[in-house]
Amino acid sequence: MAVQQPAWHLPPRQLDQPVLKIFNSLTKTKTEFIPSDGSHVKWYNCGPTVYDASHMGHARNYVTQDILRRIMTDYFGYDVHFVMNVTDIDDKIIVRARQNYLFSQFRNSATTLSATLLSQVSEAWGSYVREKVSKGLPDEEKPSQGEEETQWPIIAELTQDKNRKLECLKRDEKFDMHFTAANRTLTALEAARHALSANQSSGDTALRLIDESRDILASALDKKLKDTVTDPSVFRSLAAYWEGQFFKDMERLRVRYPDTVTRVTEYVPEVVEFVQGIIKNGYGYEFEGSVYFDTGAFDSSDRHDYAKLEPWSKGNRELLAEGEGVLSSTSGQRSASDFALWKASKPGEPSWPSALGAIFGDSMDIHSGGIDLAFPHHDNEIAQSEAYHECGAWVNYFIHTGHLHIEGLKMSKSLKNFITIDEILQRFTARQLRLAFLSQRWNAKIDFSDSMMTGEVKSLEATFNNFFTNVRAIVSQAHAHEDQSDGEHCYNEAERELMKSLYDSKSAFRAALCDSFNTPEALKVVRDLVSRINIYINSPGRKTNVSLVEQSARWIGEMLRMFGLGEGQTSEIGWGQEDEGAGGVNREETLMPYLRVLSSFRDGVRQMAVAKNDNALKEILKLCDKLRDDDLVSLGVALDDQEDGKALVKLVSPAELIKAREEKRLKLDAQAAKKAAADEEARQKRIAKIEKGRVPPEEMFRPPNVPEGTYSQWDEHGLPTATGSGEELSKNKQKNVRKDWDAQRKLHEVFLVWSKEQESGSGS
Repeated sequence: MAVQQPAWHLPPRQLDQPVLKIFNSLTKTKTEFIPSDGSHVKWYNCGPTVYDASHMGHARNYVTQDILRRIMTDYFGYDVHFVMNVTDIDDKIIVRARQNYLFSQFRNSATTLSATLLSQVSEAWGSYVREKVSKGLPDEEKPSQGEEETQWPIIAELTQDKNRKLECLKRDEKFDMHFTAANRTLTALEAARHALSANQSSGDTALRLIDESRDILASALDKKLKDTVTDPSVFRSLAAYWEGQFFKDMERLRVRYPDTVTRVTEYVPEVVEFVQGIIKNGYGYEFEGSVYFDTGAFDSSDRHDYAKLEPWSKGNRELLAEGEGVLSSTSGQRSASDFALWKASKPGEPSWPSALGAIFGDSMDIHSGGIDLAFPHHDNEIAQSEAYHECGAWVNYFIHTGHLHIEGLKMSKSLKNFITIDEILQRFTARQLRLAFLSQRWNAKIDFSDSMMTGEVKSLEATFNNFFTNVRAIVSQAHAHEDQSDGEHCYNEAERELMKSLYDSKSAFRAALCDSFNTPEALKVVRDLVSRINIYINSPGRKTNVSLVEQSARWIGEMLRMFGLGEGQTSEIGWGQEDEGAGGVNREETLMPYLRVLSSFRDGVRQMAVAKNDNALKEILKLCDKLRDDDLVSLGVALDDQEDGKALVKLVSPAELIKAREEKRLKLDAQAAKKAAADEEARQKRIAKIEKGRVPPEEMFRPPNVPEGTYSQWDEHGLPTATGSGEELSKNKQKNVRKDWDAQRKLHEVFLVWSKEQESGSGS
């Protein structure tokens, strides 16, 4: 018989691998993620409406979406086609572009300050007060036409009362913003009137008035002249500019560029076909040139359901009104829930056969966006696409990022907590912002605050920075002293435990990300592993297994880079630093600063050795401290003294070391100042106590040290024997005054000694 291999049996599975589950807004639960086409994932992300600067709400949404995208591609290995739509024409863009254009024309035409200009601004101001500011005022305080200025001092006084102002904000959350704009304009108006009466009518004076009145004038000009704006380039140029600024901000935040960017204005022919298909399928109707989606017909169909994301919001007129936009008219809608597929163009609006969005296809795996768009915006997107394709599920997974609040409040210009991306990047780095978002669940509300950034986030960043700095120094030191084997292995119980921690951490990290991208838990896993490695490194009396430490640190760095936290070369240990440029290295420029410090240190030690002073050893130690604390710090070199007497050499950012040294100095100065203050307080207390002994005990019960008439008789020691009315003091009273007299005698003796010391100059 031929020789055969023995039977082989499939090993039993000891542990099931976790599978990716995503919190799906369509189910409000975590559901297993199953792409419709193998590992290929079609992902559509709602992009910005480009009419103004990007803000922290955009940062929260798009950085978070970028983190999820990186996890899907770089960790789970999915082949993601990431599509972002940019809304480059809609109501907000139309109004903003038109107002900017009209205001610019008005400003350019102003050559001098005139009574006509004052009248125009005054009229616009009055309308603004009646229409905008009055929204927050109680009925009895609302000014009628012609009474705005006479009523304004009363309105201004109202804003100084916190409780009354709070009531105004409850009526209109933008009250503070409207009041501020109106107050600024009125101040400018009064200054302009004074200037004109003084015959100061220069163009600069006119422009100051116009610029201070921008918000009010732009609104008034638009109301009056919007029908005159017919050039489509007015709207395209505004959208193009802010789209460019948006993607620049995203690049600064290290958000990956989409695989495909679609713009509303680029897909007009496709949209025409799309809307015609919806009408053909019986879910759309036309009224006076506009086409509306028939939510009633769609919802009554056996094949469809309207408002899959938030069916309970169907009748919410407030949300529906917000979703419609400021230019739309509801006069032709059959139902308040019906929404415009395209709107008939009116004077002052750009004209297309239709205006909607890009067409992704008959299905997609993931649709993402901010939770504030769930209804009606996203529900309407689902409905119209399912109506066109006559499909039951256009999107399989809908993921919504949570709200962002600033210091506990919804971000709003009227609340003065509105922060642009440019402003926040002047205070914190892109890495710190990303760490802040990673520390929260992607679909939870995040409360962004300075305390969180300067506390938790910077502490976490410092933990990783210090860890990587130490590991790089240890690895570098080991490579610099590589010798032949000493005949002993370095893999004992401590190393086995650390290796187990590494693999347990990898499993826990994967489980966290499978749990609907639980990045806070994933970060905790990494941070805990860092702590265990630090304990291993710093444990005395044991040779460090450098290879194991390096292996662990590299995995930690790779995971942090995967989250988008990394910079620089991927081959280095850590999450990288800022890229300082490539190219050839000038050895002289690089080495000379270090060599000069070394030479200066050598000179100092040599001089002391030659001098043979009694204090030479002490002075040499001072030189060593100076080298460590001053000379090398500015070069970005840190020396950490170790138990074996050998310093651990680290390369750290000079700014980081200087900052740490300064913080240490400030801390010591603060401690010294605190001690000095405490000493001074103790001295003052001592002096105050001594001063109590200034009065001799013989005088303490006599006027003016007691009120006139308190006592009428005293003995030879000054102790009172009778009350002011001549009655003998009771025995209890005599006992008390004697006790006080004895105490004062002791204090007076101390005072006399102190006085002599002061006179001789030896006291304090």
